[in-house]
Amino acid sequence: MMAEPADKRRSPKPARRTITTVRSGQLPRWVREEVQRSTPKLRREPALTHLAKGVQEFADERYKSALPELRKAKELSPRAPTIREVLGLSAYRDGRWEEGLRELRTFRRITGDLTHTPIEMDCLRALGRPEDVAKTWAMIQESEVASGVQHEARVVYASHLLDLGRTRDAWAVVKPGRLVSSPAPGELRRWFVAARVALAAGDKETARRLVTALERHDLDFEGLDELRAFMG
Repeated sequence: MMAEPADKRRSPKPARRTITTVRSGQLPRWVREEVQRSTPKLRREPALTHLAKGVQEFADERYKSALPELRKAKELSPRAPTIREVLGLSAYRDGRWEEGLRELRTFRRITGDLTHTPIEMDCLRALGRPEDVAKTWAMIQESEVASGVQHEARVVYASHLLDLGRTRDAWAVVKPGRLVSSPAPGELRRWFVAARVALAAGDKETARRLVTALERHDLDFEGLDELRAFMG
């Protein structure tokens, strides 16, 4: 997976609708139409039934329970991108890195959508494939992606560099700009990883400034207690 030359960057695409925000098993019309377009007639309704059940489990954060339903939906409708997307995300959140990577790469190939490339990187990181992590990072940098995707990519790649003991490189990747008053969730995660990197580099003052900024927005942010303990 090679990065494209800078003069051949992908053009920005309209934001794709996503089913991952659905909070019930009732599938939106556009999902039903997507499955119907890409599935033989006799398989459509069974595929939609399994997908609806899997989406409900996913919405309730029961990822292990979602997987069997989504795998059945995939068998019936392997070309439906939404099925591959939710299956990949469920596998990732259940710690099934190979399956998560495979399904999210397939989703990207079908749609051209780079939204989940940071998760692809995190799967590669968990699988101990540093060269592929670096290749995916390079691909993202040579592509037009939304700011939220860029934040998440920086979080994952900086964490990867920190794992390797490359604190200076990690800081160059994740260092935040102005600590805005209304940060997006991806920015909060970026501040958290930047605080970890600063602490690893022995810069407690910067780490404390970032932790204080995080506390203004989310006192219960996962991992903050551990950071506070390290800072003393």
